[in-house]
Amino acid sequence: MAFEDLYKQYSPQIFRVCLGYTNNRDQAKDLVQETFVSVWKSLPGFRNESHISTWIFRIATNHCLRAIEVAKRMPAAELPFDLTETQEESPEEKLTFLYQCIAGLQETDRVIISLELEGLPQLSIAEIVGLSSGNVRVRIHRIKEKLTQKFKANEQFR
Repeated sequence: MAFEDLYKQYSPQIFRVCLGYTNNRDQAKDLVQETFVSVWKSLPGFRNESHISTWIFRIATNHCLRAIEVAKRMPAAELPFDLTETQEESPEEKLTFLYQCIAGLQETDRVIISLELEGLPQLSIAEIVGLSSGNVRVRIHRIKEKLTQKFKANEQFR
């Protein structure tokens, strides 16, 4: 598969995964670009030991985790978005709130639920995060329960 085809096919999904990690559209766009630069450089060495999508998602996950580590060491220039000021219940706001809830999860749980939301098979998710398929299935269930509780606790989305 040509690089351009890979980019067209996977960049929207990679963007949503990166947005789930960062909750910042500009940073997510940057991370997508960094991911595909890495894919471009490493594509000749891809050994077909897994699906190419699994490989690309793993690269994106690594870039996101590095960006989060760097952000932890640097003070934030902006204040966090205050959800209490928002009064509308548009689908976009619910999606933003969902991504903020996901961003508050533990690192592995963020990866798992982001990949689940992208429709990756649980076997591929297990391969990416290094857990058993059964463990991933249980964690997805628990993560969904946590996110449901957060939505119910937030009066704005009742």
